[in-house]
Amino acid sequence: MEVGRRELLAAAGAMPWMSAAGVAAADLPVTPAMLAEALASAVAAGTPGLSAAIATRRGVIWTGVAGLADIGAGRAIDEADLFGIGSITKLFVTVVVLQLVEQKRLSVDATPRALLGAAATRGIANADTATIGQLLAHSAGVPSWEDDPAWIRRGRGVAIDPAHRWGKTEALDYIRGVPATGAPGAGFRYSNSGYTLLGLIVERVTGRSAGAEIRDRILTPLALADTWLDGFEAGRPERLPHRYHYATDAFRRDAGIAPAFATVRPGLIDATGANLSVEWTAGGIVSSPRDLATFALALRDGRLLRPPSLAYMRQWKSARSYAEMGHGLFRFITPTGAFEGHAGSVLGFTGGLGWAEGEDAVVAVLANVGAMHAGETPPAAYDVALNSSFTGLALRYTGQQYSPK
Repeated sequence: MEVGRRELLAAAGAMPWMSAAGVAAADLPVTPAMLAEALASAVAAGTPGLSAAIATRRGVIWTGVAGLADIGAGRAIDEADLFGIGSITKLFVTVVVLQLVEQKRLSVDATPRALLGAAATRGIANADTATIGQLLAHSAGVPSWEDDPAWIRRGRGVAIDPAHRWGKTEALDYIRGVPATGAPGAGFRYSNSGYTLLGLIVERVTGRSAGAEIRDRILTPLALADTWLDGFEAGRPERLPHRYHYATDAFRRDAGIAPAFATVRPGLIDATGANLSVEWTAGGIVSSPRDLATFALALRDGRLLRPPSLAYMRQWKSARSYAEMGHGLFRFITPTGAFEGHAGSVLGFTGGLGWAEGEDAVVAVLANVGAMHAGETPPAAYDVALNSSFTGLALRYTGQQYSPK
């Protein structure tokens, strides 16, 4: 679920698929129609469907959609549609972990082995030496199950069983006996396995499911009624659009096309019918842009964590040429400024969530298309949210909310 397939936030500026028609002159006000047009330009470039929200401290101030929920039937995306958010899930898990730290029920210096025991962590590199803090920062050196060739084929590709509900520890079996990617604390190396371990740790410490902890600590207090952990909680599957995936040559080579997934047009398959249980606490949440924006505001503004915990999340270290990593939180360097947040990509969905530093602006974008293992593709949701003309328009639109009439 790491968004590393291209420099999505390269300093070159807006992606080439974003037309100049979607950008207003600097001295002209940004209108809702301009925001909608910017979303539509991504659809014209190949994204099946998009849903977006923009928020300020006053709450969500704009929502919009573009494209199709079902290409075959020609059904348009609706604002009621919900989407997998991929690795944005990790922000929810981080909040739960740090709340437990605040309550003195957990230490960021504890190791997975000490908390989960030798049997659960058998064969997992660095499980006895890496810390919870290093798991949060992707610096634990624990290999990621998402990088295993066999997992790629079974989790997203030719060998997938769409009806299979993965167990919480099942993906970890793909890394048992795999060498560490580095010494604990040696540097950034993205690992979904770390967040699977964090989910297990939450459950061991609390005696409750990770989904229940996320719900009681975040979803219920913030009234996020459209958010759930897919495969482990009852949700509203009837509100999910068709989910598509970019079937590039790279995807066909590394993952392969499952017999159950039909090709709907060149380079695009329909992965409807699969579920996100394989991702669990690394990327299994389903939500809406409105819910995500509301969550981001609460996190940014200190309503979920105390100031020391927020400062801990922002202990930035270099991660990529376009991003720095804290603890559970990225700092993206974009042509429109720095954004704090997270991006996500799973089978059939992509997402981007960020709030601008020094501005009162939150942007959330979700799409019913995945891009993992696909190399270069048409736009994904994180491109639109964090590196497009839509991003710049969103910042100007939020600024207008405080300008004199």
